[in-house]
Amino acid sequence: MDTALIKAVVFDCDGVMFDTARANRIFYNDVLVGFNKPPLDDEQFINVHMMTVKAAVEYLFPEMDDHRPVYEMIKRIGYESVVPFMLMEPGLIELLDAIKQAGMVRGVATNRTNTMENVLIEHKLKTAFDIVVTASDVAHPKPFPDQLEKIMGAYALLPRQIVFIGDSIYDKKAAESAGTWFIAFKHPGLQAHAHAVSMDEVGELLKLNKYNS
Repeated sequence: MDTALIKAVVFDCDGVMFDTARANRIFYNDVLVGFNKPPLDDEQFINVHMMTVKAAVEYLFPEMDDHRPVYEMIKRIGYESVVPFMLMEPGLIELLDAIKQAGMVRGVATNRTNTMENVLIEHKLKTAFDIVVTASDVAHPKPFPDQLEKIMGAYALLPRQIVFIGDSIYDKKAAESAGTWFIAFKHPGLQAHAHAVSMDEVGELLKLNKYNS
C-alpha cells in the first residue's frame, strides 16, 4: 500500500467505527419476536451484519411475498432505540483528527440507510466526516463499488488515492471492484493490502505524524 498516494480515508461503520454486534442483534431479535420467529442464530447474524435493511428483511423473511408488515414493525421499534448500545471504537476521534490534520478527506461508506445520520448525531460525529455515503445514496450497495466510486467522483480522486477500512467480505469486494486500497479491520482472515486491530494501527499504517513521531 503506497501511503504517499492516499488522499482519502473511508470507513465502514459497523464493525469498524463501532462495535454494533449487540445493538444489531437486539434490534433484529426484536423484529423477529414480533413475528413469532426465533432469535438470530450465528450464521444469520453474520449475514445481516453486512446487509442493508432491505436485504436483511428479504433474507430473514423469505416466506413473505409482501414485506410491508416487517417494515412497519421496524418503524415501530425504531433503530434509535438501540443506538446507545453501539460502542465507538477506541481511538476513532483521535484518528479522524490526525487524518484531518494531514489534509485527507474523511469518508464513510456504509450499507446502513436512514439510521446513519442518527448514529452520527448520537455519538457526536456529525461534523467528523467530509462525506457520508449510505446504501440509500447509490444504485447498488456493497459489495458493489458504487459508494467508493461516488466518493471518488465527489473529490476527483483516482482509485489508488483512496483507502477503505472494512471488516467484511462485502467491504473487501467493494474495494476490489473499485480498485482502492483496502485495510481489513479485526479480520485477519480477510484478504487485504494491510490488516489492523486498532485505530492506532490504522494511523501507523497511514504513516500519520501522530502515530509515527
